[in-house]
Amino acid sequence: MKNAIELLKEHNLLRVIDAEVDIDLGIPHIAYIEVKKENSQALLFTNPVSKRLDKKFATPVLMNAFGSHQATELFIGKKADDIADEIEKLLHLKPPSSIGEKFGMLSQLFSLKSVFPKRLKGKGACQEVIYHDNANLYDIPILTTWTQDGGPFITMGQVYTESLDGERKNLGMYRLQVYSDKRLGMHWQIHKDSANFFNEYKKAGKKMPVSIAIGGDPLYTWAATAPLPHGVFELLMYGFIKGESARLVKSLTNDLYIPEDVDFVIEGFVDPSQMEIEGPFGDHTGYYTLQEEYPVMDVTCITHKKEPVYLATVVGKPPLEDKYMGWATERIFLPLLRTTAPDLIDYVMPENGVFHNLIIAKMKTQYPGHAKQFMHVFWGVGQMSFVKHAIFVNEDAPDLEDYEALSDYILDRVKIENIMISEGVCDALDHASDDFAYGGKLGIDCTSDNVDFPTKNILSDDDLLSIVRKLEPTVKSLKQYKTYTKTPITIIGLDKQEKVQNSFEKLKAIKEHTKLVIFVDVDKNSLDNPYMLLWRIVNNIDSSRDIILGKEFICVDATNKGKIEGFPRRWPDDTDCDKEVIQSLRKRGLLDIDDAFLKKYYI
Repeated sequence: MKNAIELLKEHNLLRVIDAEVDIDLGIPHIAYIEVKKENSQALLFTNPVSKRLDKKFATPVLMNAFGSHQATELFIGKKADDIADEIEKLLHLKPPSSIGEKFGMLSQLFSLKSVFPKRLKGKGACQEVIYHDNANLYDIPILTTWTQDGGPFITMGQVYTESLDGERKNLGMYRLQVYSDKRLGMHWQIHKDSANFFNEYKKAGKKMPVSIAIGGDPLYTWAATAPLPHGVFELLMYGFIKGESARLVKSLTNDLYIPEDVDFVIEGFVDPSQMEIEGPFGDHTGYYTLQEEYPVMDVTCITHKKEPVYLATVVGKPPLEDKYMGWATERIFLPLLRTTAPDLIDYVMPENGVFHNLIIAKMKTQYPGHAKQFMHVFWGVGQMSFVKHAIFVNEDAPDLEDYEALSDYILDRVKIENIMISEGVCDALDHASDDFAYGGKLGIDCTSDNVDFPTKNILSDDDLLSIVRKLEPTVKSLKQYKTYTKTPITIIGLDKQEKVQNSFEKLKAIKEHTKLVIFVDVDKNSLDNPYMLLWRIVNNIDSSRDIILGKEFICVDATNKGKIEGFPRRWPDDTDCDKEVIQSLRKRGLLDIDDAFLKKYYI
């Protein structure tokens, strides 16, 4: 971590905060706001304190380490697209036809020896200080991010596990709730490798070893998030990118190996017969995920460097640090995605679509139905299977990061017959589906030529609102977008008194003025903020329930669901910063943002 801090300093990507700041809400709120700035920096808090524990910490806290494209590429050590090119070449290796090609291939394959981790004898730097019976999680400055969180959570933990037979290794990143000085909640979701290993131990009636590393080379942390195929150890990706083997040492109280240069290691075992309520936690969707039962880890040992740094992140409403980590993943793993979708040109997962909620893919369309075939491919590939909404465009579409031009292209090509609504697995963090981890999938084929629809009689916002209010008095506000396209959008702010479908029926008379009507809660949203509206819409809809397709009129219900709809689960709250904490930090000069900034990002 200290090397990473020096690298950030060298490139003017680090701000050091020497003032005392509380690990409960204070540090996370500053980091949450900082990363939303156009020129955000990583933050090093040198004097973390806890009023709750009546404690000062000697260990500094590093936040937003990956808080920019530049920082992310510095830690990776290469351009993300260059790594993708290397992977592409390996995937297309052909048998050599000459002596020169044979030597070239040998050289290429020989360089792969560094992919495999190297096990060292003896202790590592991460084991300079050792705590056994006196191990105490409260001696680490673990943060409480949100007011409704179930407690402090480790948010940048590298979770090392292995299969029951020891043959398969896994490195993942899961939030970890602190229950007491020696107990942690393991939020590994049902689709993850660690959860599969846990099931093996549960069937065998054996305790499962777990080691959690924090810090060290930032590339370890990024590798923990890498969407590698099932059974592939994520540290192989570290070796491939770094060009040198990860150096591992054995944990002291279990048989798992961890990188020798990490800052902290928390070792222990999970008893498969013990489960405990975990959460709530304000997660990267910008909503709290609800309380569920998860396994519990009993801590047997904590080790760390002599002068460790505690690495953490904050998640919530976009944009956040995961924007940059996800961008690197998106670029690097494009060649692997092409192995199952060879006509894929490129794709983006906009950060305000919180990644798994929206993907836009550019493809070389070869035949009728090609895009719909792609939909099935995407929904059947690893972590892509969690994507809720997928839009496909042809190779002549604008640059995928030119969202203004791209949205025009898409809206000129929306045809009801090219929309597919299906069902499948969802991310366990998704709150909008009727069932946990299972819900609607939306695919839109926009690869065809412009659609030929009757031109709408576009009115001003005020005139259209006047008509709408006469038809449905619970409508409080209205704004139109992209009225010059073939699919004009009308956003309606609703004080919902009944099912949105009923309100939509009353408004069918306005179909001559618009094509796509999206309902949102008037008290939760600013209709003048398209960035946050997209975040809200893709979060709040389950396409199998909330989209009504008419021949020339489409309705989307992006309101919060509850008793009116007979929603079977509890709808979670937004992750909102504590107003008193924000006010205090501003008074102390630790936050330099105005009210407009707070409003812009629903802070």
